[in-house]
Amino acid sequence: MTELLLKYFRTKQQKVESEKLFDTQCPFCSMQCKMTLVEQSIVSRKKYLTLGKENPTSEGRLCIKGMNAHQHTVNKERLKYPMLKVNGEFVRISWEEALQQIKENFTRIQEKDGQNALAVYGSASITNEEAYLLGKFARVALKTKNIDYNGRLCMSAAATAANQTFGMDRGFTNSLSEIPFTRCIILAGTNIAECQPTMMPYFEKAKENGAYIIAIDPRETATTKMADLHLKLKPGTDAALANGLLKVMIEENYMDKVFIKERATGYEKVKDHVMSLNLDDIEEITGVPCKQIRKAAILFGREESGMIFTARGVEQQTDGVLAVRNYLNILVSTGKIGKPHSGYAAITGQGNGQGAREHGQKADQLPGYRSIENEDHRAYIARVWGINKDELPGKGVSAYEMMEKIDEGEITGLFLMCSNPIVSNPNAEFVQKALKKLKFFVAVDLFVSETARLADLILPTSSYLEDEGTMTNVEGRVTLREASYPCPGEVKHDWQILCEIAKVLGQGEYFSFSSAEEIFTELRMASRGGMADYYGITYERIRKEGGILWPCPDSDHKGTKRLFETSFAHEHGKAAMVVVQNEPVIQKDQVNDEFPLYLTTGRVMSHYLTGVQTRKSSALAARNVEAFMEIHPTTARRYHISDQSLVKIESRRGSIVVRSKWSETIRQDTVFVPFHWADSQNVNLLVSNELDPDCRMPGFKVSAVRVSPVMDFHK
Repeated sequence: MTELLLKYFRTKQQKVESEKLFDTQCPFCSMQCKMTLVEQSIVSRKKYLTLGKENPTSEGRLCIKGMNAHQHTVNKERLKYPMLKVNGEFVRISWEEALQQIKENFTRIQEKDGQNALAVYGSASITNEEAYLLGKFARVALKTKNIDYNGRLCMSAAATAANQTFGMDRGFTNSLSEIPFTRCIILAGTNIAECQPTMMPYFEKAKENGAYIIAIDPRETATTKMADLHLKLKPGTDAALANGLLKVMIEENYMDKVFIKERATGYEKVKDHVMSLNLDDIEEITGVPCKQIRKAAILFGREESGMIFTARGVEQQTDGVLAVRNYLNILVSTGKIGKPHSGYAAITGQGNGQGAREHGQKADQLPGYRSIENEDHRAYIARVWGINKDELPGKGVSAYEMMEKIDEGEITGLFLMCSNPIVSNPNAEFVQKALKKLKFFVAVDLFVSETARLADLILPTSSYLEDEGTMTNVEGRVTLREASYPCPGEVKHDWQILCEIAKVLGQGEYFSFSSAEEIFTELRMASRGGMADYYGITYERIRKEGGILWPCPDSDHKGTKRLFETSFAHEHGKAAMVVVQNEPVIQKDQVNDEFPLYLTTGRVMSHYLTGVQTRKSSALAARNVEAFMEIHPTTARRYHISDQSLVKIESRRGSIVVRSKWSETIRQDTVFVPFHWADSQNVNLLVSNELDPDCRMPGFKVSAVRVSPVMDFHK
């Protein structure tokens, strides 16, 4: 009898409960952690569990975002059908109707306003295949020069600096596995503990092995707490601080003279410049005491190995390129590059921030990190695509400049893929007003984002669980994101959407792909011989090897773990050092009596970018339900602001209202607001439209503001 009952209950349980496993990788930060989603069906509901999966980069670790990433995928607000705006309201239409709308409107716009009146705005969160295809779509299907992407607001300064100094940009010049064995580490403007938490164990291992860590940040963060020395500089003064560090290193004779002679240009001019500077002046500019500058310089200079890491704190400035180049001056002059446990690392922000900029989304680039203005590069890509090189459009404008062209009426139609420029761009109120001027606006997204609200047509796209493809992570490792979760409703993949639009526009012969792997095969050929050479990488190899570091020029190549061991990527084989002034050419927002405080921005651990996905996750949203302003208590009292009270922040561009958060660990002349929230809490409403002259990066990290209380619940 007992055996029969057990059999009955076991059979009943099997009928009402099933379990499915879905291998994937996290859709958020650039670590791209591998994981498995376990979906359990219990009676009429589903339960989910996320497990970390062993891999070369994060070694099976997950953070709070990765563990809850599935929540936005199964959120009830997911877009499932094409939606057309009719009389101000979105109504469901068929894909056939949606494609016809695009054909009619895009054709009308280009016939009346010109070929370049259509623009494409992409994303650094889409796969390599989709980034590649989007660039091809703009230039072949639409024949427009105007394409750029949200990575312009994230990694462009570091990429430009690396290209100018080394002749090549791969984010990391070394692999993550070298970090634990370096002797001294500089973390400049990066909060790894909150932005890339699964990377932290590499630094913890380095400390266990005796490494000395120097953190440079206006705030005390979970990352600076790990450091042995924290240089709490004024926002926007990294270039001057690097000059001070370099001056001390030269004075103390820590230069690698043999390395400089054999492998660098421009050193003598840099030396003459920094030696003419006064360290007391640099203390005045940066707010960092001379004693600390000297200590940091000596500690880094005297060690046999060292690494410098930069992120948005340094890069999102109007002199971001030069600030990064000055840190690279330090590496080159001390010979700490191209050697074991020594090198540079730009901490990529977005999930595919590296790969998305390598294959054609940027206004000035073609696949393989080729230049759109180089005739040989144009000819090669034209052959791969089967078109005449004269048919390829020229260089377009950067992401924010695209908004200016829309405002001026030069761009009248926009195709937006998986980005939210109203929240992510500077001078956000202007961006919103500009987008409202478009004659026809198509948005591709998972949800009706703040920007998608303004669209005429929204197309539903697949999530990370549903969309297979390669991604290139923080260390330049090309990984394969498996995806077998079923798409809801009539959702399509980004690449499918592009192929179908190209077909109705009469360009289907160039977009006859039936899988992501087919697109990758063409991408491999397009990248062959380029700086970012993926030719030797295949889906089969990635599955077998767990990811491959590019460049990988052929199938026998194991991938490149360390760059610049024998030469740099310039034609002359040397690194190019450059003189960097203490003060930027483009003046940053100036504090004065009217706007007396510096505002800087950044992330919190539980959210990602503009929050479109993470704010749809109940577990993540609950951890940070609203934006906040971090302010020193002394400063708060000066402006009559209580802790946890509503405060108005005003700049020369606009104002927002957020809740105050007292912190003893931030500079007294600085306030901090995260950038994951929209509408009245969108911190980018306060940010200037001034751009770095080299990479067109906005100066997100430095804005002059004033603060005042709105409401005090403690009274």
